Amino acid sequence: MTSMIRSFRLLAALAVAAALSACVSVKLPTPSANAENVEKLRSASMAPSQVGEFKLAPGKPAAMDTSVGGLRGSSVSPSGGTFSQQLRDELSAELTAAGLLDASSPVVISGLLTDSQVDAAIGTGTGRLAARFIVKRGGAVVFDKELAVEAKWESSFIGAVAIPMAINQYGALYKTLVGKLADDPEFRAAVKR
Repeated sequence: MTSMIRSFRLLAALAVAAALSACVSVKLPTPSANAENVEKLRSASMAPSQVGEFKLAPGKPAAMDTSVGGLRGSSVSPSGGTFSQQLRDELSAELTAAGLLDASSPVVISGLLTDSQVDAAIGTGTGRLAARFIVKRGGAVVFDKELAVEAKWESSFIGAVAIPMAINQYGALYKTLVGKLADDPEFRAAVKR
């Protein structure tokens, strides 16, 4: 009888955990500056720049710009309508905080979203974000390179724990990708004063 009660309690706990992890829809926060990225941009001796168009790379499925799978039935959406716009807004926030955003600058940074994924798998969660960044100076391309960042983390069996963790890890990839761009020596050379 005692083992039957224990089994019932275990099933009840699993049912509660399943209910807690059922279909959640979360919007990423509006991008804000990160002190580390702002310092990287300032130390690059870069010319003030404007941020051009960011869109989905040609040939990629349209859904990649508006949704990501791998969240156990839940979803995350970008704050600005598309994930390519989320990346653009992240770069703009960092440049603004660094005092380097100038809408009339001849230096224009644009981008193409090439990959966006997250997986809140049991055991190990993963995320990946990639974009091709293009810098034009006076209309001439001076930088054209794809950069990618990845994350891995311990992911819980319990969806109510794993899903928010995966969303946070995925959202952090935007700051990480902008930081990787700021660190890139070819990018630094292209935007130097």
